[in-house]
Amino acid sequence: MVFERFAFDSERRELLDGTHSVHLGPQAFRLLEILIANHPRALPKQELYESIWQKTFVDESNLAGLINELRAALGDRARKPRFIRTVHGFGYAFCCELNDESARPRVGSVVFRGREFPLQEGENILGRDATAGIQIDDTTVSRKHATITIQEDAVTLEDLDSKNGTYLDGVKLTEPASIRDGQTFVLGDASVLFRRSGASTATMSGLKRKP
Repeated sequence: MVFERFAFDSERRELLDGTHSVHLGPQAFRLLEILIANHPRALPKQELYESIWQKTFVDESNLAGLINELRAALGDRARKPRFIRTVHGFGYAFCCELNDESARPRVGSVVFRGREFPLQEGENILGRDATAGIQIDDTTVSRKHATITIQEDAVTLEDLDSKNGTYLDGVKLTEPASIRDGQTFVLGDASVLFRRSGASTATMSGLKRKP
């Protein structure tokens, strides 16, 4: 299953952020698995206790601890949940839209500081904010900085009125520009590599834009 930039594979026991594996303890992984399987139904705490710990007695704080572990791994917040919603006095629910991974073919990728992020057909938002489809974690990058739009016959890069600008071939973008496979662009001071296909790319460190 795919939700936002994450991919969850129950059979392989794996949670991916782009192509980066996210570490979860076995009980936290089991909790996420249960919540996703029952999406969008809210599950009572007692049902979660029985599914995770079965007949073992545990303190109520154990479940809250697992919820906190999941939220930290997903970059989620209790007050403004994107993935895990608290139903006060009852339990929890997975509240993000789920998509079958096979229904979202990968048509490209970007590489930032050694991490590869898959791109889907259509608009892909890049920015510092955790809600951006592609999170570029750099202080010079705006919350929603730029978009890469992938169509069958064209790929374009567009700045979203960012504070520090988007640069392609050393030129600051003022309108959408075509981008090709293997080309590097710069968001603020963060250098990002674009790949048109889904092939794996070599590690690339974050570079600083020269004045």
